[in-house]
Amino acid sequence: MHEVHILYLRDAAALYGEGLAYATPDSAGMDLRACIEGETLTIAPGQRAPVPSGICIEPRVPGVAGFIYSRSGLGAVKGLAVAQGVGVIDADYRGELVVWLLNTSDCALTVSRGDRVAQLVFQPVCRLEPRAVSALSETERGSGGFGHTGRS
Repeated sequence: MHEVHILYLRDAAALYGEGLAYATPDSAGMDLRACIEGETLTIAPGQRAPVPSGICIEPRVPGVAGFIYSRSGLGAVKGLAVAQGVGVIDADYRGELVVWLLNTSDCALTVSRGDRVAQLVFQPVCRLEPRAVSALSETERGSGGFGHTGRS
């Protein structure tokens, strides 16, 4: 298995769930936990809030970056989702991972220190060389946008 180096910025970050780890042998992501200063953080309906994780990472595999996704239950059931959809952690970023949560519910929601707030998934990144051209190749779909494939 490949490695990711983890720098714990605060002692509390290493204690939550024994640090950054996969919950089960088949988990795709590692749970990121709230490493907030106070005991709780309340996010009003429709508002966003930064939630520090207390960690920095260094993926040790070339061509791999970290991606922060919402946790299924937290987003779908409670209404707390990663604010920008998916957070991209470039392989050369060495700062603290901060999860911006968006409250999509109609009531204030509270995050407690140590709560699992998002998941960190490592995925390969394909870098392409941009090249300006005068035209693109033709396809059956063409330039039609959403709903233009003609299929139900």
